[in-house]
Amino acid sequence: MQPMLKYSINLCMFLMVSFVWSQSKPIDLQPKDTLQKTQKYGLRVGVDLSKILLSTLDENYTGLELVGDYRLKQNLYIAAELGNEKLTKQEDLYNFTTSGSYLKLGVDYNVYENWFGMNNLIHVGGRYAFSTFGNTLNNYQIFSTNRYFENEQFAFGSDIAEEFNGLNASWIEAVIGTKVELFSNLYLGASVRLGILITNKEDNRFPNLWIPGFNKVTDNSRFGASYNYTISYFIPLYKKTKETKKIIQEKTPPKE
Repeated sequence: MQPMLKYSINLCMFLMVSFVWSQSKPIDLQPKDTLQKTQKYGLRVGVDLSKILLSTLDENYTGLELVGDYRLKQNLYIAAELGNEKLTKQEDLYNFTTSGSYLKLGVDYNVYENWFGMNNLIHVGGRYAFSTFGNTLNNYQIFSTNRYFENEQFAFGSDIAEEFNGLNASWIEAVIGTKVELFSNLYLGASVRLGILITNKEDNRFPNLWIPGFNKVTDNSRFGASYNYTISYFIPLYKKTKETKKIIQEKTPPKE
């Protein structure tokens, strides 16, 4: 009987000490979230759907553009576009063909705050672009102010094709766009671009009327506009803990 009594007393003492110790420990009314939120970092590659569609619908145009970006930081991406275009166009006095390639390099910054688990983008950014190309003057007519005998059209010039190679141009672009994750790692995107020419090497005998990657060159203007619609796939390479915004709480002065 005594061993049983002694065991009971010891158990009671242990429970009392445990209770007192637990009550002396402060209670955390704002427990911290121990689950670390991570984000995927890697390379996204894709293709411009608009150029593929236009190549199918317009017999005078052929184009292909590959797109890609690499995530550097939570909202910062290195971005690039590599493309090739060929366009045949009829103007008032001449018919010409321009063919060449271009490369655009720059950055995108995501201004959209995703919910946890989402990876959509609304981004703004910029590009430096460079294009090398050639022009072919397929045929032309001669402009004349005296059209008494040519009421219908201008005087015929030549239909012997003449080539102008070794041409190039460079420009900078302001970009605004979006990328929406349709399925896991598969994105549909769109962007609009406003460019301004920096350099434009052309032949003295025939001006550059259209530049691959820049589009139409307007008289007495260095500005141009373009767009793309993309489908791309994100290749995850590693994960990093999501950066959280620090909330600074102002301390209220004690009441007197």
